[in-house]
Amino acid sequence: MSLFEGYLSTPEAVAAFSGSGVVAAMLRFEAALAQAQADEGLVPPAAARSIVGSCRVELFDVEKIVRDSGRAGSVAIPLVRALREAVGLFNAEAVAWTHFGSSSQDVIDTALVLVTRDALALVDADLQRCTEALLALAERHADTPMLARTLMQPASVTSLGFKCADWAAPLVRGRQRLQQAAAQALQLQLGGGVGTLAQMRSDAPRAAAVRARVAAALGLRDGGSAWHTQRDDWVALACALGVVTGSLGKLAADLALLGQHEVGELMEPAESGRGISTVMPHKRNPVASMVALSAAQRVPQRVAALLAGMVQEHERALGAWQAEQAEWSSLWMSAHGSLRALATALPGLRVDAARMQANIDHVRAGLPHETVQEWFAPTLVEIASVQARHRVAELRRVAA
Repeated sequence: MSLFEGYLSTPEAVAAFSGSGVVAAMLRFEAALAQAQADEGLVPPAAARSIVGSCRVELFDVEKIVRDSGRAGSVAIPLVRALREAVGLFNAEAVAWTHFGSSSQDVIDTALVLVTRDALALVDADLQRCTEALLALAERHADTPMLARTLMQPASVTSLGFKCADWAAPLVRGRQRLQQAAAQALQLQLGGGVGTLAQMRSDAPRAAAVRARVAAALGLRDGGSAWHTQRDDWVALACALGVVTGSLGKLAADLALLGQHEVGELMEPAESGRGISTVMPHKRNPVASMVALSAAQRVPQRVAALLAGMVQEHERALGAWQAEQAEWSSLWMSAHGSLRALATALPGLRVDAARMQANIDHVRAGLPHETVQEWFAPTLVEIASVQARHRVAELRRVAA
């Protein structure tokens, strides 16, 4: 990760997809596989104990594994080699059973599922924080008049509460879509060389039982088959995350516009050292909006790359799957950076209701009386206020 990408994400998301984070997840898969195979009588119990005991990330040189992956063409190859070496130090007979019946894609895909589940928990928590902050603002300012703007021009009056509920609605829907997509996508990958579990098929029921045991041990769904080159469920999760990030970008764009000095209606909270200029000390830059807008600019390309990567050859992809891995982590790190920035800023937004009213009065002063009565009458704020409260109640019900 470059210097310029790191500050647009979060330490937690970066750690989840770090070399040590992914390698640790790969080792969890290998340990669960060996134990499940021993439980089903396919691997000697002593061998499984040696394998499980060696699957500790602190025993491995993660940086070397990452370096060697470039030459090997897969991070799984140096990892499995290092694991076999570690197992062999204590039980030479167990080496042959290490990574038995599995494939490089099995271990990498499952590891990415595991770290994605961790990233999804981070996303979900901050998405909930954003939603709650917006709904609280909507309730508090249901009656606060403000200008509604179309094509960047004053159009009518509404209420800040109505606008906040409008911002919250796609986040509630997006959280639901993420949860639904994750229920399908967060599944075990285990199919062996070509998806048939051929090495374990001397006894088909036991092979299926191994898969079920591994899934249960890792807390993942057992889809009943491998999805080596069928990436629909996986990419659907990425698409759902992309839509959420777009919704955050729309919110951030509105906040940035409302925070312009000449508008001055909503401002991000002021923090020491945050949003300052190196040469203009009077400025307070909207950093949270900036991070969210940056993600909204970058995430569509990540999602597009993942969609393009669905075109995979036969039973194992040449290039597309490898490209997917690189794009996947960047997608989640960008998205969580956007969410964390807004989840931190939204609860402390500074609302200048007097400025909102002054902006309305300024527009009203330059318009004919009939236009003012039709588009800028106080009764329109009352209508927006009633709708805002109704929408907040409904969104809380759906989000519960």
